[in-house]
Amino acid sequence: MSKTPPAEPGRWLVLIASLPTEDPAARMRMLRTLESLGAAVMREGAYLLPDTAGSRQGLEHLAEYIAKGAGVAQVLQVAPLSEAQRNAFRSLFDRSSRYAELIKNVESLSIGYGIADPSAIARVLHKQRRELDAIAALDFFPTEVQERASNALSAAEAAVRKLLFPAQAQDSGSPEEPLLRRVWATRRAPWADRLACAWLIRRFVDPEGSVLWLDKAQACPAHAVGFAFDGARFGNSASQVTFEVMLQRFGLAKNAALARIGAIVHFLEVREAPVPEAAGVQTLLQGAARRSANEDELLAEAEKTFDLLYEAYFEAPRR
Repeated sequence: MSKTPPAEPGRWLVLIASLPTEDPAARMRMLRTLESLGAAVMREGAYLLPDTAGSRQGLEHLAEYIAKGAGVAQVLQVAPLSEAQRNAFRSLFDRSSRYAELIKNVESLSIGYGIADPSAIARVLHKQRRELDAIAALDFFPTEVQERASNALSAAEAAVRKLLFPAQAQDSGSPEEPLLRRVWATRRAPWADRLACAWLIRRFVDPEGSVLWLDKAQACPAHAVGFAFDGARFGNSASQVTFEVMLQRFGLAKNAALARIGAIVHFLEVREAPVPEAAGVQTLLQGAARRSANEDELLAEAEKTFDLLYEAYFEAPRR
């Protein structure tokens, strides 16, 4: 997660710059570059960084870029004159408040354990993991608060994984039970797993079946077949999301195209083994969600994505 921190710097780098004011877009690009380097603002036009090879290279390139425009910039190497000044420099790079905010956000999610959809919590935690990595990447002087943030996030991820993958798989009912022309029920706010399951049902399991969208506290009707929520007939197993469980249950796990789709769905729900195509599929599903007025419209849009994936992955058996 975190980089190896540099040794306590005896020298520091200061960028003294006069940024162009007549080109707001260029000025903003330069400020964002300084932010991406982790530079501290000493005062308007003076930006501080520890003297490392990466910082030196970044500031020198930025100074050249500024000089090519309407601005003026110089990179200086400086040394603090006292221990107090050294401590003052270091204090400009204190990330404690950002770590504390992250810890607060992560711990607040525990209120939803057992109530909210665990896959939704997992997606929020994934964003928090990326935020932690971003903070740590620019934390030149790590303290114990970084470790506390990492531990809090890891504990939350472990707790949500237990909710996502119960120790025992759900009872799938009698194998002889007819599953044709049935009502299939799942919770509202569908994401990758529920959408993929609904597509699988309509394409491979029960083409004449219908999908019922349940509210959070709504009980699953006795005549319906529940899927992809806590207590449903088809739910997550100890290591698989519901789509993967259904592939096993219906004898479809050996279908290589469906298995590849299953890997994408698994990643989009729980962020484990990366799948290159997952980012593109996520973008398509997000677009589908934005343009859809209700769950039925969203499923219709999502089915187009899964149909195309299946066509791309499917290979006819060789004779």
